[in-house]
Amino acid sequence: MNSNMEKPYVVGIDIGGTNTVFGIVDARGTILASGSIKTGAYERAEDYVDEVCKNLLPLIIANGGVDKIKGIGIGAPNGNYYSGTIEFAPNLPWKGVIPLAAMFEERLGIPTALTNDANAAAIGEMTYGAARGMKDFIMITLGTGVGSGIVINGQMVYGHDGFAGELGHTIIRRENGRLCGCGRHGCLETYCSATGVARTAREFLTARTEPSLLRSIPAENITSKDVYDAAVQGDKLAQDIFDFTGTILGEALADFIAFSSPEAIILFGGLAKSGDYIFKPIQKALDDNVLTIYKGKAKLMMSELKDSDAAVLGASALGWELRDIK
Repeated sequence: MNSNMEKPYVVGIDIGGTNTVFGIVDARGTILASGSIKTGAYERAEDYVDEVCKNLLPLIIANGGVDKIKGIGIGAPNGNYYSGTIEFAPNLPWKGVIPLAAMFEERLGIPTALTNDANAAAIGEMTYGAARGMKDFIMITLGTGVGSGIVINGQMVYGHDGFAGELGHTIIRRENGRLCGCGRHGCLETYCSATGVARTAREFLTARTEPSLLRSIPAENITSKDVYDAAVQGDKLAQDIFDFTGTILGEALADFIAFSSPEAIILFGGLAKSGDYIFKPIQKALDDNVLTIYKGKAKLMMSELKDSDAAVLGASALGWELRDIK
């Protein structure tokens, strides 16, 4: 992974709409030091980069200095690996195309790569987690949206423009599909994200009449965690919400398997932690719908990266592949 032991560390930076977290990581995936800033507090990308560097540099110095850092990896919404740019990210304060990798590289003198957050999660899983040793797998991140990273023959799939692998925006309901933030209707993300689960809860509570613990919560405040908590307490309606969600996701995964015949599909994010409530209906729908030649071949797995570390680890994994700036 890292043949040059004079540079035993990498830096991972994960840019979220609310917070940016960063850390120094060794080859075993141990985060040696970390910090964070508020992403939205900086209207200019230049000011944002300055603030990250101001907080990051003392950590680098405390761990041997810039000469010990092999590379910086950045995970970001709408991140383009080829160009190192963030492009028209709706949840970030900087509009248009931002050459973020070049800005960090210029500021710190360390080679820097950037990709979108779901791809970073997949690379992290391959480097430090459940996909170690795998050459063909699909990572599905179940958070506010549905993200994905596709690895084929040991290579992340970026497509010709750097934006391949948006499986969350495959349309899985043509008839009366839910409106998605992307402007289209029926995207997987509108059903199988944490926000999708909350939407399903509101629909079920309106359409059905039986008692439910969820009725004690104002409909607009219901979260996927509330649905899980109710399901654990035996709430039938909450359990049906998970069945509905898992069935849709399992049907979609059966289609994804036909595309790349992965060794595994790895689920990451809070929703994936719902255990059998979500995994059982996913597995059943997958088994019922997958093409016969693929039956029983792709394992359905849970991420092995800790939630609190996954973003930084995923981004940092990009850093191992970088070459020194000449």
